[in-house]
Amino acid sequence: MANLKSFGACLRESTFQFPRPSRTDNYKRINVKWRSPQAAVIPNFHLPMRSLEVKNRTSAEDIKALRLITAIKTPYLPDGRFDLEAYDDLVNMQIENGAEGVIVGGTTGEGQLMSWDEHIMLIGHTVNCFGGSVKVIGNTGSNSTREAIHATEQGFAVGMHAALHINPYYGKTSLEGLVSHFDSVLPMGPTIIYNVPSRTGQDIPPRVINTVAQSPNLAGIKECVGNDRIGQYTGNGIVVWSGNDDQCHDARWSHGATGVISVTSNMIPGLMRELMFGGKNPSLNAKLLPLIEWLFQEPNPIGLNTALAQLGVMRPVFRLPYVPLPLAKRVEFVNLVKEIGRENFVGEKDVKVLDDDDFVLVGRY
Repeated sequence: MANLKSFGACLRESTFQFPRPSRTDNYKRINVKWRSPQAAVIPNFHLPMRSLEVKNRTSAEDIKALRLITAIKTPYLPDGRFDLEAYDDLVNMQIENGAEGVIVGGTTGEGQLMSWDEHIMLIGHTVNCFGGSVKVIGNTGSNSTREAIHATEQGFAVGMHAALHINPYYGKTSLEGLVSHFDSVLPMGPTIIYNVPSRTGQDIPPRVINTVAQSPNLAGIKECVGNDRIGQYTGNGIVVWSGNDDQCHDARWSHGATGVISVTSNMIPGLMRELMFGGKNPSLNAKLLPLIEWLFQEPNPIGLNTALAQLGVMRPVFRLPYVPLPLAKRVEFVNLVKEIGRENFVGEKDVKVLDDDDFVLVGRY
């Protein structure tokens, strides 16, 4: 096994150089020689591969080609358990309307409210049911490198096509720590790194991305900082998906983004596909912006949960601490659906305004 070793590659931002840890670093260490777990540093080293992992093995190049990836919502039963029937219907509607990938257990899917057993089960379920029709990208990131390694091993073992990894949040680390964290999971398989400083409290700067981009398993970046950053990456040949639905049209057609990892596509996958595949369409973009603005007036996924319940595609069940939008906002959503056209939204039931008493809030599940 190769140890961490020094290298002379510069981070390609100005003249700043950011070397990896070296054997000769003069840090005081408790142990004479420190080694990462083997699965984190040996390319293509995994837990014993199961049939699904072999069958669904995907290259980073396959992931790089995806234009529309939906950050899929996780519906619940009244007792707070997963409603897999509603989940399967929602994923099916994504596939039928042109989504090419789904993020399972991301922020939108409320992975932060799941146990790891639930998380890996849902990834495996999605692979079993839909892995031949859509790319399944499991959110196996964590602010603990140990947890990220273990969850990513499990995710690939149950057949996911790629992993989504966030930078360590709350207990933030240094830039060197960011590189070491990502280097610990990149060798396992195709990976999308997710940069959303509004949630993590720390930006992943380009010099970190330029360093880890040396890995052939880096499929690209889900970038939420803005289109100027996206243009900086795409100008250097790094694949980027916009993480902001309100900016994704311009990101795609004016800043070189490959596509979008979208929340809004849970509701209108066909229109979001048109936005990503149909060329510049400022009129369609302008038509959708009021809906997108409505969706994100409170932290995601509060708006989406409320909307999908009113569309009748999932039960109005919320795992706390999420609660539905207030009545006035629920009325606004019904009017937006009518303006855009009910036929453009998922589901077949009439959209309706739900009363406060219709919602179930679950604190223990």
